[in-house]
Amino acid sequence: MDTVPEDMCPTREGTTPAHAEPLTQYVQRVVRRVQAFDRRHPRLWDLHVTAFWTLAALIDAGGGWRNVARTPDTPVPLVLAMSLGFSLPLLWRRSHPRAVLLAMAPVAVVNAWTGAALQASLLQLAVVFHIALRRPLSALWWTTAVVVAPAVLIAVRHPEGSPDEDIVPVLMSVLLAAAIGITVRTRRNYTEALEDRARRLEIERDQQARLAAAAERTRIAREMHDIIGHNLSVITGLADGGRYAAAKSPERAAQALDAIATTSRQALGELRRLLDVLREDETGGLNPELTPQPTLTDLDQLLAGVRTAGLPVHTTVQGTPAIPPGRQLTVYRVIQEALTNTLKHAGPGATATIAFSYADTGAVTVTVTDTGRGGPLPTGTGRGIPGMRERTALYGGTLEAGPRPHPERGWRVHLQLPEEPPQ
Repeated sequence: MDTVPEDMCPTREGTTPAHAEPLTQYVQRVVRRVQAFDRRHPRLWDLHVTAFWTLAALIDAGGGWRNVARTPDTPVPLVLAMSLGFSLPLLWRRSHPRAVLLAMAPVAVVNAWTGAALQASLLQLAVVFHIALRRPLSALWWTTAVVVAPAVLIAVRHPEGSPDEDIVPVLMSVLLAAAIGITVRTRRNYTEALEDRARRLEIERDQQARLAAAAERTRIAREMHDIIGHNLSVITGLADGGRYAAAKSPERAAQALDAIATTSRQALGELRRLLDVLREDETGGLNPELTPQPTLTDLDQLLAGVRTAGLPVHTTVQGTPAIPPGRQLTVYRVIQEALTNTLKHAGPGATATIAFSYADTGAVTVTVTDTGRGGPLPTGTGRGIPGMRERTALYGGTLEAGPRPHPERGWRVHLQLPEEPPQ
């Protein structure tokens, strides 16, 4: 069986070779290469363009100009000079297009006055294109007058048919060159605007990513502080109690050791779940353990651990705690941090009281007081109280933390969350 060459296999459009490239794509690719070369070597490109049109003008000056001339007896040296006068200034057509057009204007007048009618005069259209591309559009008025004036002169001095045949084609050519320049200019401005917008969006995206990363680091630091700080405080209290009980009651010491082990395992579990959020799995995605955050139903376990560590805690509740999980987590962490500080700083013999007040509108008020040593607000680098305020601010609430007013002793933390906004 005969085989068909691979490059002749039909495609979906018919019998077009599989490797064929649409003409428009080919042209666009060539244009992009030319533009890239122009951007890298602008002066070299200008020299090539100028040399090409100068050579073309000189070839026409060799005798071809007489085929369209009104007066073929124009001196050849003058023709050569006018050909160079139209072509050589093209070297500066992009940097100084107005000056180039004004330099060509006397040559165009001589060309029209002598009736040579050199085709090199059409090179003025290239300068018109660059004026429309790079200069204010108001400059096109005098540009049109400068280019059309020689056509009017040749129509008057060397008439050949009606004047319209000399003036209208030149005028239409100028308008076409200007229209092309305006189109390219509009397209370039549009592309630059899109590129600028893309750059600004990229910068904004990077800024948002950095802000999100900073917020996430702050959240993780706050969670780690709450978890580690509280559990270490409980462990410290249990260890101190176990040390005193070891000599008199070995059974109480063993209970303290069991409580330390339980609290440590709970702390490790919570810390592991938090760190899992930062760990990428083998596929590049996140694989956090889907364990819910603490809520008000977990307060009993929290208070039991604190009481085991040696801090008596009493609670009073007014209303029904029907609030969303996010607010429950805030209340839980504030109470956890307040009790942790009591364990750290209140001293022996202190007690704590937690008063809950829930409103039907969703407002929550929690007051945690202790009977410890009290003292001024810490001024160190701790994250406990700032973390509580950050959590409270997420829901537009307020938090007050400081010593209880004289003559009472101890510390007071007062949390107030406003009512929930309507959905």
